[in-house]
Amino acid sequence: MEGYREKLNKHKRIVVKVGTTSLTYKNGRMDLKKIENLAWVLTDLKNRGKDIILVSSGAIAVGADRLGLSERPRNIVGKQAASAVGQAVLMQIYQRFFMEYNQKVAQILITKGIFDHEIKRRNARNTMEELIKLGVIPIVNENDTVAIEELNEFSDNDTLSAYVAKLIGSDLLIILSDIDGMYKKDPNINENAEIIHTVFGVDDDIYSIAGGSNSALGTGGMITKVKAAKFVNDSGIDMIIASGEKPEIIFDIIDGKEIGTLFLAEKDIDKENKRNKKLKG
Repeated sequence: MEGYREKLNKHKRIVVKVGTTSLTYKNGRMDLKKIENLAWVLTDLKNRGKDIILVSSGAIAVGADRLGLSERPRNIVGKQAASAVGQAVLMQIYQRFFMEYNQKVAQILITKGIFDHEIKRRNARNTMEELIKLGVIPIVNENDTVAIEELNEFSDNDTLSAYVAKLIGSDLLIILSDIDGMYKKDPNINENAEIIHTVFGVDDDIYSIAGGSNSALGTGGMITKVKAAKFVNDSGIDMIIASGEKPEIIFDIIDGKEIGTLFLAEKDIDKENKRNKKLKG
């Protein structure tokens, strides 16, 4: 570790993204213990003086479960219907657990078009800023019910979380997923695959590792996470990919422990260290 991790504790505004697999069991049912722990962790960080924004997936999975469907809908209208049911249930669950820690939360549903429209983008940012000022943790999700393209383009909210991080001027984006970081090779088929602890700038080599023809990671969503990292890094925001199995891992990340893969923003990269070395195992 070269001092980059220790600086994470100084970041004030943090966006945390949780994927569907970080909120559910393998059978698709909600993992209430994980959600409760997530509420506890984020509230504690808020109590430390951090600005916290949560980007949460899970509405379609929760809706499918509530509707008694045997599997996640495959067509657009089915996903939209499940999302309409699931979003209400998901927020009810978040409200319950955050309330136990006396933390106020608010729901914000966003479509991709908002980021492409100057006035709508400004209004969304102003709303989030006001909520943060009022001590509220905004919980952001894509508005699947009225949008079609987002179901394909936001890539389980990896892209959405990057957009939100830039929109509200975040210092750090933490993506919690079913993988514990980015590896040099697919760990599912390579027992000795090494995790990449630090990425000093996303380039063609990194893209190749994330979505190359010999990598199963690309189809599993790593390529979208790397694209998200490039997007936020270019905006001066650090990003970390880590396992969402235990939400308490966020404490270790903030405390500077070598958890997951850290994608450093250009402003944080020591030019001398970057010169002959793009990534560190």
